[in-house]
Amino acid sequence: MSGKDEGPLWEVFVQEKSGAPHEHVGSVHAADEELALQGARDVFARRGRLLSIWVVPASSITATTPTDDGPFFEPGNEKIYRHPQFYSVPRGVRDI
Repeated sequence: MSGKDEGPLWEVFVQEKSGAPHEHVGSVHAADEELALQGARDVFARRGRLLSIWVVPASSITATTPTDDGPFFEPGNEKIYRHPQFYSVPRGVRDI
């Protein structure tokens, strides 16, 4: 089966427990969102109990490239107050 016969590519994000972030775990090919959810469940939920699954068409994701390293991220590097070394985590706080 060639890539064209498999359907569009969907990126899969899962949430393992309430309050936890959704994390990218992989991709599936499927004809539509319902089949993508089912495929994601079949592939990724067998590893353990999940609370939530998101599927996103890979074609809908816009991302930076390695060549964006300088020009795209430079404005943020100039604002040193955004760097975490200026903040201390209170004792007893976990999972930040």
